[in-house]
Amino acid sequence: MSVAEETALIRKALTDFENKIEKMHLDFGKYVHGELKKLPDWENLERELLSFSKAKIYDLELANHLERILFKFQNRKRIWFRWLEQSRN
Repeated sequence: MSVAEETALIRKALTDFENKIEKMHLDFGKYVHGELKKLPDWENLERELLSFSKAKIYDLELANHLERILFKFQNRKRIWFRWLEQSRN
């Protein structure tokens, strides 16, 4: 696989992760407001992100993008837990 193909695959995977985080954020909002009955599977997404982050990314731009996505996930996870705590009180 060429470097350009590998870079394109990594870029697509990062975009997919970002979209999954956004969708999960919306799903958590729906869950907290009673529109969804099942808690979104944030743990599986976290495992996927951690597994993906173990791969060595040599492109600095993509590595920085991955760091932003990991940071975004952690921030959103804090928000989701706060929402769950507030909804149970």
